[in-house]
Amino acid sequence: MGQNSSLESVTTSVNLAKGLPNEHYISDEIFDEEKRNVLFRNWSGIGFASDVPETGDAFPVEFVGVPLLIVRSHDGSVGVFQNTCRHRGMILVAEPANVRGTIRCPYHSWCYSLNGDLRATPHVGGPGHNLHEDIKRDELGLLRVRSFVWRDVVFVNISGDAPHFEDVHGDLMKRWAEFDKPLFHNAEDCVFSLDIACNWKLAVENYCESYHLPWVHPGLSSYSRLEDHYNIIEPGRYAGQGTVVYKQLRGEGGAVFPDFEGLSSKWDEGAEYITVFPNVLLGVQRDHAFAFVLEPKAKERTVERINLYYASEAALGDVSQPLRARNAELWKTVFEEDIWVVEGMQKGRHGPMFDGGKFSPVMDGPTHCFHHWVATQMQAGRTAE
Repeated sequence: MGQNSSLESVTTSVNLAKGLPNEHYISDEIFDEEKRNVLFRNWSGIGFASDVPETGDAFPVEFVGVPLLIVRSHDGSVGVFQNTCRHRGMILVAEPANVRGTIRCPYHSWCYSLNGDLRATPHVGGPGHNLHEDIKRDELGLLRVRSFVWRDVVFVNISGDAPHFEDVHGDLMKRWAEFDKPLFHNAEDCVFSLDIACNWKLAVENYCESYHLPWVHPGLSSYSRLEDHYNIIEPGRYAGQGTVVYKQLRGEGGAVFPDFEGLSSKWDEGAEYITVFPNVLLGVQRDHAFAFVLEPKAKERTVERINLYYASEAALGDVSQPLRARNAELWKTVFEEDIWVVEGMQKGRHGPMFDGGKFSPVMDGPTHCFHHWVATQMQAGRTAE
């Protein structure tokens, strides 16, 4: 009862609410509870379809302690399995690899297809006997995890009981339908990661709002002022911010990246940056996009995997390389400017008298939306348990 009561102050209106209590950032017990009730019961991002570009590519992920395997199948689809052999529980794939059509357990060589079917059980019935009446292969395939790919991000629902992804995030998919086009990127200058000493939620909270821009991002604020931004709030689904003055990057001679085709005039100088609850951060602009997957490594450690994407393959050519490298460096600078802030908030959560803080009803709406959602997920999980 005490735990639920502590969240009642979070689930009220933004003008009255407090933020999530300290224990949601520093408690092992709450971190484990959030794992079950927030991350596993919803559609969480674990990686990217571009991690497995070719048939037979297998990419292992440890998501909050759960071993998972992203696999590109023969039909081009991306599937996710528990990265555990059905025989003795051995990890199947330890490092990213192309498994050449067969996922083979390194322990006893049980073999699975790219679709997870158990195909071979060598010597299971004794030397030279690869079958046994009690080993029913059709019942011993890899354990598939519900997954959905959107904007290259691989989302999973580990609990298996969330509504369909399209039902949860259909509004956002419609909002950004103009960007529902192929995305192009490479591993050389479109991919980077940041290892940050903070709870994963602080990375979400910081990304959601524009309030901090004048003090934390002076370069960005020199042309995209606080008053040029607007809040994006969809209770129970997503939250973020938008700007009406996106400044397209220009190289020598005024060169720019190709635009996504068929965009409305809104995107001539507009851009939006949205958190897909719980742990995926997305951004769209007229000529490129990006995606973060937040990996909660521990209660006070988060790894941010970040991919940049472009509207056409031409943007990946040698001619565009200097502009591409400059774009990556600019975004990396912006993202790195946030590190001291989220790490500072993490340290501040160890102050025992901090009560969750006070929201600005005008500026902190997206952050409150996220806090409210986390609190309701926790309350629902506690009721179910």
